[in-house]
Amino acid sequence: MIDFRNCDCMELMAGYEDNYFDLAIVDPPYGIGAHKTIGFADKKTKGFTFDKKEYKNKGWDNNIPTVEYFSELKRISNNQIIWGANYFSKNLGEIKNFIYWHKKGQSEDSKFNEGELAYTSIGRSRMVDIWWNGFGVINSKEHRFHPTQKPVKLYTWLLSNYAKQGDKILDTHVGSASSLIACHQLGFDVVGCELDKEYYELAQKRIKEETSQLSLF
Repeated sequence: MIDFRNCDCMELMAGYEDNYFDLAIVDPPYGIGAHKTIGFADKKTKGFTFDKKEYKNKGWDNNIPTVEYFSELKRISNNQIIWGANYFSKNLGEIKNFIYWHKKGQSEDSKFNEGELAYTSIGRSRMVDIWWNGFGVINSKEHRFHPTQKPVKLYTWLLSNYAKQGDKILDTHVGSASSLIACHQLGFDVVGCELDKEYYELAQKRIKEETSQLSLF
């Protein structure tokens, strides 16, 4: 079951009792200005998108999450996987184990990082290779509409390695809904929220399309 809401994550989390969720997998703003990324219209632009449209400068990536956010996240979830944790050391606290996502699709002369780090409170530090150069995964038709979109395949790997059947999953920054689609594919109940109404509506459309396709097979 997917429970997806257009609301503020702090309001969402306030409504749950301690340790309600088994695992939170979240991708909050890194505070690096990713909202300023624009389309792949020519070689001088930064970022990329299939349809060559510019992403709107919404200002959502100006700041990192607060100490209060991480406190609430840990209150309502038994374990957490937090993308961008290397940017949050001040507010997140002690970080012992990481997941390193090696994107593989970046060329040697690319200006973009070859991977990303996530904090994990469960298991050991690990690395996963999933090809991704901003357009998508090899042999995948994922359409990118969010500047920090991650592939569904990455979330299916996380769920397969860090969650067990019956776990309740939380995502406080849904964005493109890759996490929710992965949960649906693997049969996990998930609660998620997205504050931006436009991204919420686009994500809802993507969820409907993806789940409808899955139901045909």
